[in-house]
Amino acid sequence: MKKIIISICILASLVAVFSFSNDEENNYMDTNLSVDKRTEALLSKMTLEEKIGQMNQYNGFWNVTGPTPIQGDAAKKYKDLRKGFVGSMLNVRGVKEVRAVQKIAVEESRLGIPLIIGFDVIHGYKTLSPIPLAEAASWDLEAIKKSSEMAALEASAAGINWTFAPMVDVSRDARWGRVMEGAGEDPYLGSKIAKARIVGFQGTDLSKENTILATAKHFAGYGFAESGRDYNTVDVGTSTLHNIILPPFKASVDAGVRTFMNSFNELNGIPATGNSYLQRDLLKGEWEFDGFVISDWGSLVEMIAHGHAKDLKHAAEIAANAGSDMDMESNAYVHHLASLVKEGKVKESVVDDAVRRILKVKFELGLFEDPYRYCDEQREQNIMGSKEILDASLDLAKKSIVLLKNEKHLLPLKKQGQNIAVIGALANDKTSPLGSWRIAAKDNSAVSVLEGLSTYNGNKIMYAKGADVALGTPNFITEVKINQTDKSEFENAKQVAKNADVVVMVLGEHGFQSGEGRSRVDLGLPGVQQELLEEIHKINKNIVLVLNNGRPLTLGWADAHIPTILECWQLGTQSGLAIAQVLYGDYNPSGKLPMSFPRHVGQLPLYYNYKNTGRPTLPGKDVVFWSHFQDEQNSALYPFGHGLSYTQFEYENLKVSHKNKEVHVKVEVKNIGDVKGKEVVQLYTRDLVASVTRPVKELKGFELIELAAGEEKIIEFVLTDKELGFYDNNGVFIVEPGEFKLFVGGSSKTVIETSFEIQ
Repeated sequence: MKKIIISICILASLVAVFSFSNDEENNYMDTNLSVDKRTEALLSKMTLEEKIGQMNQYNGFWNVTGPTPIQGDAAKKYKDLRKGFVGSMLNVRGVKEVRAVQKIAVEESRLGIPLIIGFDVIHGYKTLSPIPLAEAASWDLEAIKKSSEMAALEASAAGINWTFAPMVDVSRDARWGRVMEGAGEDPYLGSKIAKARIVGFQGTDLSKENTILATAKHFAGYGFAESGRDYNTVDVGTSTLHNIILPPFKASVDAGVRTFMNSFNELNGIPATGNSYLQRDLLKGEWEFDGFVISDWGSLVEMIAHGHAKDLKHAAEIAANAGSDMDMESNAYVHHLASLVKEGKVKESVVDDAVRRILKVKFELGLFEDPYRYCDEQREQNIMGSKEILDASLDLAKKSIVLLKNEKHLLPLKKQGQNIAVIGALANDKTSPLGSWRIAAKDNSAVSVLEGLSTYNGNKIMYAKGADVALGTPNFITEVKINQTDKSEFENAKQVAKNADVVVMVLGEHGFQSGEGRSRVDLGLPGVQQELLEEIHKINKNIVLVLNNGRPLTLGWADAHIPTILECWQLGTQSGLAIAQVLYGDYNPSGKLPMSFPRHVGQLPLYYNYKNTGRPTLPGKDVVFWSHFQDEQNSALYPFGHGLSYTQFEYENLKVSHKNKEVHVKVEVKNIGDVKGKEVVQLYTRDLVASVTRPVKELKGFELIELAAGEEKIIEFVLTDKELGFYDNNGVFIVEPGEFKLFVGGSSKTVIETSFEIQ
């Protein structure tokens, strides 16, 4: 009898399995079904708790290949993982660790739903490209796309399949430390770069093992934090919101980005994490975004401090209803969402919508076919730091360098017969050039400027530190302590400078002085570096100032006294090689500024595409009643789009014509110098009269060209309604007839102009 019962049970189980496998509408593992049908099939099998688990992301909370946690918070999270109550983990990296945690989710939970593994791959994984603001200075969309491709290649080899990049926040305030993470002050350039980075990360097929999910962040307004203070309040008008802040996010949706991250700030008095207009109405509604939204770290719980939620349960209610699909590290959904559904405060359909979006992306990643597709140890070993990745990093590092000034033509350096003094602690630094957001990179892994210069053998190099920038060993989470007093190495630096034909001074910010939480009110050279620069200038005026920094600096004294200034940012792993090749002229600098450099911090926020006031110019001699400062000019020291070359370019014959409701623009550009060089040809427009006032200039097109000495080329642009229209105060895109000015040149201080009219 016992044998008969066992046989019947086995038969029943086999029938159930057979029935399940043949019910194609309910078999989420059937690859013949569409992703949408597979998603619905899986969703139908999930309990409410399992659904909510998919909306929960945990930070890596223990060494997965080590002992299993048996008590405390880590043990609780481990149990959640086994129950299928975790949809994603972040900061788990390396194939062994990722495989181990994925194995728990796939092989020990009821439904075996794989995890998405997230990591901040901001400008590379272990091999770092220039910081994103520096990449933007290249204006080279193909090179930026390649940089993201290489970052995805290396990160995916380490088991990661999701990055929280690109940051597409427009920002006009260099005090904000996170300007280093974005593309600068212009929405047009920012939109183009957003697309390049997203396509680079995601490729054309997310199921490929060398692509990763991209995230457009921070939605929205984070870059407009008041006084440039991170996490601060944002208060902007609807015109600024729709015309400046939102365009790069819309471009991200159009580029196919699969995830969005909301921001820490409030907008119109509502924290972005709980903002239904942004997430439900605009992103998922009007823009038809079908990926999912993740909160920023702990931003759900932070709604309590904002004064918008009374407790964590209330925060979960607000965020879920507003459209925040996945909770990063607030533990709000996993603790409270089930009870909120049972109480009727959050509809289960809201949960289903969020989970449907998350599962769909997991299917697109191919994780259900092979949850270990990113877990090949041999591939990890072969790809990490490969020549292909290093070469791409070096290429973009060179393209990101901006020549701000070269009055005495000290650059390029002669390759033989010179005594060159190199001064500054940053010249011998192999860590600071990596910049911020370098979580997986090893300290001391960058090529220093001294090492780069040592690859050239024709000159005598003499080095003196001069002064430390920072004290101790700064890290990602601590404040950087700046050297404000120690000038003990000044005298040695002076002696070295005395006998030099040229002095190369490498000064700037420590790599951790910019980034998240790194706001500054003083944008001069930190610590005693300004004094060092002035002391060396007294000894030897043939100075090439090489800047390492993560944001625009105030360089008024240097601009007035130093003949040559090279903006080298923080260029990543290959930094020193790139700088040396530009210094010696083996690469002709071609970068252009993506952010304006102020004369004084009191000008901030500062941006080229400002609007006229009713009193824009001086009304008469010694009259004060116009829009100005008493003690400084209005203009930037180095404006948006500025960047020189070792050659010169001439612009002529600007012509405009109309064709099929389009405006066609032609301009002749000629290299009138002695060497081959690249130029970013920039086109700007101004709508002279509009129902909502327009800026004095707006970038509406650019093209990166390379011309041999004496070569000329006709550059053509086409302006459509997309370039000529704007958003009204209700967020409606309109194109109005009227007169426009058109400007073309090598920076926002353009060379030639004309006008045209649209009917």
